[in-house]
Amino acid sequence: MTLTDIANIRLANQLLIRNKAGSISEIATYMGALQAQDYAMSKWALGIRHANATESLVEAAMDNGEIIRTHVMRPTWHTVAASDIYWILELSANRIKSSMTSGLKELELDQTVLSKCYSVMEKALRDHNHLTREELVSELEKHNIATNDSRSSYILMHAELSGILGSGKTKNKKSTYAFLPEWVPQKNILPREEALAKLARKYFTSHGPATILDFHWWCGLSLTETKKALELVQSDFISETIGTETYWFSPALVFPEKESNSVQLLPAFDEFLISYKDRTATLTMDHHKKAITRNGIFHPVIVSNGKAVGIWKRSLKKNAVTIDIYPFEPFSADFKKIIEHEIGKLGTFLDKTPETIYHS
Repeated sequence: MTLTDIANIRLANQLLIRNKAGSISEIATYMGALQAQDYAMSKWALGIRHANATESLVEAAMDNGEIIRTHVMRPTWHTVAASDIYWILELSANRIKSSMTSGLKELELDQTVLSKCYSVMEKALRDHNHLTREELVSELEKHNIATNDSRSSYILMHAELSGILGSGKTKNKKSTYAFLPEWVPQKNILPREEALAKLARKYFTSHGPATILDFHWWCGLSLTETKKALELVQSDFISETIGTETYWFSPALVFPEKESNSVQLLPAFDEFLISYKDRTATLTMDHHKKAITRNGIFHPVIVSNGKAVGIWKRSLKKNAVTIDIYPFEPFSADFKKIIEHEIGKLGTFLDKTPETIYHS
């Protein structure tokens, strides 16, 4: 097995060349969690993995409470299936909260203040009265809770990690918060070892081949627990060592055909790149700075046969979407035809006519 093989196998396991039919929530369930701080791109992250999804279909899954976008790992926003939210929070929340301790102290957010915030937000959100961030912050301010500096961000994230808040229905094209115990009433809490095993099984099935350090980076748990999680499911997987790195993956693995037309327009922060500590199977070091900024912003990447070959940006208009293409190396006319096909899929997803601009 080579790094090129690994990249192509990941394409298949991450549903990027074997799109999954069925519901949007089934994709989230299979993937475990998909990073989602860019809301618009997080919808495409699900859409690109579905056989024929539209943005409206993804939004409907969010509006129906089938998927939840919240702070749940590392800590940043992720999209998870509603059926998985509580047991994943149970695994990850305390460790993330510990990392917030100094910030909470500096902002004078002790447990008394946070409890008051929880009470205000619960009352405001009851009876499925989903509110935008601005509306929820306004409710806090009405009760003399300061939200200046980073206080609002800390309050909202701490509430998400405590299982008080989760994403709600879209309102005027804006994301909202819901009172999570009401929005997802069935709490699926697992014994810790069972939860560790379940998370590891999801990751190495959907993201493999991957190393223990990849999994450690992705889940954000301690290295001790990460190793324990793999030990619990190790017999369900096979491994192969390249150099000093051992990669774990499902024995049901089928090598994808090496097709010259395997091209994807990945969203920003996509799992295909961000879910691995070592990304060299897809992104070579000479192109690293073009795809990932110094402060950790992952641009939308164009991938060909598992390798990053450029970045892209989108600009929405009323009935059209402009796609700007920035190749790492010049694209041939034939390759542009393949990309245009993928751009067409994005246009269908957005229900907009695509217009492409190539930059040298």
